Amino acid sequence: MTEIGKVITSTPGSIQVMLNGVDIFENNKAKIRISRYVVIEDGNDLKILASIQNISAVQSDAQTISYTLSCSPIGCYSEGEEGINFRQGGVNLPSPTEPVYIPEDEIINAIFSSNESFSFYVGQLTNNKTVKYFVDGNRFFGKHIAVVGSTGSGKSCAVARLLQNIMKINQGHNENAGSLKNSHIIIFDIHSEYQSAFTLDEQEAFSLNCLDVEKLCLPYWLMNSQELESLFIESNEMNSHNQISQFKKAVILSKEKHNPEMEHITYDTPVYFDIQEVYRYIKNKNAEVINRKEGSPRLPKEINGTLIEDCDNAYLTREIEFAPTSTSKETKASSGPYNGEFERFVTRLETKLSDKRLRFITKPEKKDGTPYTTQDFAEILKQFLGYIDKCNVTIIDLSAIPFEVLSIVISLLSRIIFDFAFHYSKMRHQMSLVNDIPFMLVCEEAHNYIPKNGGAEYAASRHSIERIAKEGRKYGLNLMVVSQRPSEVSETIFSQCNNFLVLKLTNVNDQNCIKNLLPDNNASLVEVLPTLSAGECLAVGDAVPLPAVIKMDMPDPAPSSSNVNVYDEWNKDWIDIAFEEVIKRWRKE
Repeated sequence: MTEIGKVITSTPGSIQVMLNGVDIFENNKAKIRISRYVVIEDGNDLKILASIQNISAVQSDAQTISYTLSCSPIGCYSEGEEGINFRQGGVNLPSPTEPVYIPEDEIINAIFSSNESFSFYVGQLTNNKTVKYFVDGNRFFGKHIAVVGSTGSGKSCAVARLLQNIMKINQGHNENAGSLKNSHIIIFDIHSEYQSAFTLDEQEAFSLNCLDVEKLCLPYWLMNSQELESLFIESNEMNSHNQISQFKKAVILSKEKHNPEMEHITYDTPVYFDIQEVYRYIKNKNAEVINRKEGSPRLPKEINGTLIEDCDNAYLTREIEFAPTSTSKETKASSGPYNGEFERFVTRLETKLSDKRLRFITKPEKKDGTPYTTQDFAEILKQFLGYIDKCNVTIIDLSAIPFEVLSIVISLLSRIIFDFAFHYSKMRHQMSLVNDIPFMLVCEEAHNYIPKNGGAEYAASRHSIERIAKEGRKYGLNLMVVSQRPSEVSETIFSQCNNFLVLKLTNVNDQNCIKNLLPDNNASLVEVLPTLSAGECLAVGDAVPLPAVIKMDMPDPAPSSSNVNVYDEWNKDWIDIAFEEVIKRWRKE
């Protein structure tokens, strides 16, 4: 190795190196650059690998110039009979005057080369395109991943390329054709971008499970209490506590009615109930009139004078016309405890249930026109998990989901996937086995539904995905969080991520957010983020051989995320629009 200088200052975060002379710098300019590496003796048997963060020139007089490098220690290595043995961290800081070298290409290649641990290919080093960059696949996908970058930096392409590498898809070919692997990826696709990246020719034998609002079956009865209340109840209304109490009672009564064989049914038990029965129950409670005639039971009273003994069942079954209130001794009757209190609640229920945009939630039907019931739970699960057609990739296209229910839909989907992983893992653990069907949930544009700050409308989705972030890894469920505004995403979720692919970030708040998430010895790397080009990213985490700026390959096929060439389009001749066709699609005719 070529000695280039000596250590002059040594601190935990930075090592200052003075070069041996101007000639050393001039003769090695190609290798003494920002993000390149140097090797430093530590005074023992180990050598320190450090990344160049800054280069300074100081002119002491008219003829004398001295160069100093500011380097960030990354790890250390030893050379033995078995080759290079590198490890991140664990650096014994060098003393001043220790020699500094430019590492040979063989050393860098040995550190980054594919081996038993680092075998998953990601890209090439930006500062040395001949060096391929591999990560530890088990550590990378076995823990949560964050992929962040400003709009246009290449996030969608980076995510698609990573997932295609898992599936062995390259240049439109499926290298696993004829051999179905056990990978399971579920993508929350907000902008309908990823279908094109996984649509291959029929002969490639790759099956994609794409669920849009027309195909998605997400029955309301799968929702838990928080999701149901977010959909049907306004929490800021004065009587919301009464709405919740009676809604809860009606849901449980309907669940018990339709599932008589089950015991211990609760508000959160994922079994069928009839939402129309719940609507009738609330409407009857809103109109209820109680008999007050002396000597008669205090029961609800119909207009024909009949007293309703089993009012719970009656309220679910039919819409009742109650007797008018009266102060007469013979017909004395007064309003029930909730009479007139649920007017807005009834109207809201009616509006939600009649909204055609929400039919995939409020009125999902099988092909024969019958509703999905408790017995269909397995089939519903299979569609999310890709088990109907045995698909490695499931894309849940959320682009047409009404914004007001987006959080609830994401909450329900992520919670069901988590609950499945939890119970499957527990079942395996009882047999002294581990989960053999791990899943990865890709949260595209995560800032839209798991924000750091937000009102009650985001509570459901944030709670469900934060739970996965904190507990999912134990049950074989991992996250890939993708966002262009990391500073706006829940801190809880990012704090649980162990690996980061950081593309170009221009916003200072986003840069500081990532800087605070990275280990102290990597924080200085954030300074390079504004200068990255499209497709370049900083790879940091416990799955990487060492932090580095890498260039990822373009996915083939690519996602539908390319920008419109506005200037070129504006310079074309005038193009007429088929407005009728646009409006027809708009109306979903």
